[in-house]
Amino acid sequence: MESTKLKYTLGTPQQFLPQIGRVVACGPVELAIFRTSDDQFYAVENRSPHPKGGPLAEGIVSGYYLYDPLYDWKIDLRNGEVQAPDKGIVATFPVTVDGDNVNVIL
Repeated sequence: MESTKLKYTLGTPQQFLPQIGRVVACGPVELAIFRTSDDQFYAVENRSPHPKGGPLAEGIVSGYYLYDPLYDWKIDLRNGEVQAPDKGIVATFPVTVDGDNVNVIL
């Protein structure tokens, strides 16, 4: 049985500052949305994969990488993978820009 995917409109591209995370609640999931310096949008679950957890939206973005604000883990925004020597993965969600709407699919 295939699960139903939901599309959430998050706002306009202008409402997202480059390299600054923004927290958005989409149903039961709290997301951290990032706009990179080349105007690409990424959505990850706003929870660090570190065993102690913590928010990711306050992290620093450099290129396609997010630096966890509490543990300094380097996370690839494109696939959610934590870079070596650390290990872990963050849930990622597809983001689309349709005209004046930024959307995420859950």
